[in-house]
Amino acid sequence: MVRYLVPTYARRRVGVDPFTLMQREMENMLENFTRVLQPAAGDGDETGFFTPVVEAKEDDKGLTIEVDLPGVNPDDVSVELNEGVLTIKAERKLEKDIEEAEKEGVKYHIAERAYGTFLRRFTLPFEADEDKIEATFDKGVLKIFIPRKEEEKKTRKIAIKAAQ
Repeated sequence: MVRYLVPTYARRRVGVDPFTLMQREMENMLENFTRVLQPAAGDGDETGFFTPVVEAKEDDKGLTIEVDLPGVNPDDVSVELNEGVLTIKAERKLEKDIEEAEKEGVKYHIAERAYGTFLRRFTLPFEADEDKIEATFDKGVLKIFIPRKEEEKKTRKIAIKAAQ
């Protein structure tokens, strides 16, 4: 059976059916659309959301998730795992308000960078070895490796009874 990394809006943890795949594609499309519609910094909504690009890949060792977070301070990033749901939260802070900078004589010609909070949750497609999860932040990329929990293989000797 094929299993996928399923965001929390897909309620099942079993194989993904075509309707779930269609829903995922629609949500990705809407997410990309909202990325285009986000207000530029200085439009009065510096506390909005920004939507960085996420890549998730799985192999026999586990799951690797990479999130592009350029301009985000590593101290403003948190990663949590709770009951099989991975939560990634980050905040890109505005260094100086555009209106405040313009009062100081700075003139903006273009202000397209998005600021605000990023929050994404994923339901893991397997049971994770929580003690061995690793997260690194390098050159604006958050990389999380979630290893599979090794299944204990117990050999049990079964006694053979003589037929009567």
